[in-house]
Amino acid sequence: MTGKVPSFSPGCIVSSALPGYVALCLALQVHRLVSAQFTVTGPNHPIAASLDGEAVLSCHLSPRISAEKMEVRWFRSQFSAIVHLYHYGQDQYGQQMPEYRGRTELLKDDITNGRVSLRIHDIRPSDDGQYTCFFKSNMSYEEALLELQVAGLGSAPAISVEGHQDGGIRVVCRSAGWYPQPEAQWRDPQGQVLPSASEKISPEANGLFQAEIAIVITEESNQKVSCCVRNPRLNQERESEISIAELFFPRVNPWMVALSVILALLAVLILLACYYCYKLQAELRWRRAQLYAVDVTLDPDTANPRLVLSEDRKRVRLGDKCQDLPNNPERFDPCPCVLGTEGFAGGKRYWEVEVGDKTRWDLGVCRESVSRKGPVTLTPEDGYWAMVLWDGRYKAGTSPPTAIPVRVRPSQVGIFLDYEAGEVSFYNVTDRCHLYTFTGTFSGKLRPYFNPGTNIWGTNAAPLIICPVPAQARGNLCP
Repeated sequence: MTGKVPSFSPGCIVSSALPGYVALCLALQVHRLVSAQFTVTGPNHPIAASLDGEAVLSCHLSPRISAEKMEVRWFRSQFSAIVHLYHYGQDQYGQQMPEYRGRTELLKDDITNGRVSLRIHDIRPSDDGQYTCFFKSNMSYEEALLELQVAGLGSAPAISVEGHQDGGIRVVCRSAGWYPQPEAQWRDPQGQVLPSASEKISPEANGLFQAEIAIVITEESNQKVSCCVRNPRLNQERESEISIAELFFPRVNPWMVALSVILALLAVLILLACYYCYKLQAELRWRRAQLYAVDVTLDPDTANPRLVLSEDRKRVRLGDKCQDLPNNPERFDPCPCVLGTEGFAGGKRYWEVEVGDKTRWDLGVCRESVSRKGPVTLTPEDGYWAMVLWDGRYKAGTSPPTAIPVRVRPSQVGIFLDYEAGEVSFYNVTDRCHLYTFTGTFSGKLRPYFNPGTNIWGTNAAPLIICPVPAQARGNLCP
């Protein structure tokens, strides 16, 4: 039997090998991508650093591949907050934060094995916190988070004695230059914590903290104490102690007690004498003002249509409805006001008005030239020098209004005008006390001003009454 050996062409050989070749290329590419992946690992615990010292923050790649051609970046809270940058095979300082310039150094001795360390010199309080270690290659990037804990011991506590307090001696302890915020306490010789009179832990301008703690040492308590200031992060403390001799504690002297009582009584007597002297002077001023008493009557041509005047023009009250009166320019509208008939362009004048138990009224003087139409603003700038009762409060019509303290509610008010002196004074005739005085400069004619006021229902039937001042000024004689 004879057979024929099959023949193969070159094209057939290539066609059969192509799938395997493609598979091999894909496998090599996948291997290359896998080999380009890495992770970044840092220490699994906070790194401690002392103030003014240095700290070393280390990171490494896994697997151990070279980082010479990579970008290595250390930053704080933001990617752009660069602490140190290594790129293109060298350190880059152009984008570094100003506070780290000249203080960082990248240790590259083991960079070919993927291990780098950042050394920070001259450690400050602001260096405390988290840092990110970032590696970037052409194919991938990864990062790790580290924490730097800065700590510093402050100065030895300085203890000072600052006088007597609460029957004992006040002692104050101060210490500065701590980071982070320290703890401070007083202890007795047995190490027991003593209560503090005051305690203050406050930041300094340089970011460090200072402690100030005080204690009052009494003769009966421990006279030997120690001040301890502790750094909780370092678990270290500084301590100073003080001992107070018995002779420094205050002694109660019977003569001093007697002298204190006498001085207190004298102070009370002086205050009483000053009060009665002031009251006597106020009454004398009021009595002198009464010497210039004048007969004041109400001018019906100025009265608001809702006001009701008595026939003798000595009383005015707010009526229930408007009266049909001529709307002359002198008449107040809509304010329920009325002026006195008399006008004063000089000299001294005094008159008294009974207000009774009314809850709202205005009294005083005004320029004759004030506008009678529209709202009234009771201020000297608008031509009014008036005292007001509103919602149980007495006020002077200033801008803003001035509260007038009243010890006894006045049922009768005296008004005294001293034109040349530029004064308008108000007196409580009930207890003969001075209430308030306006001071300024007058021009033109001034006239007495009255407003009987309204209550919350819109009316207040009780009138204002112009009282005659007794000839010898010995009391009020209102009808």
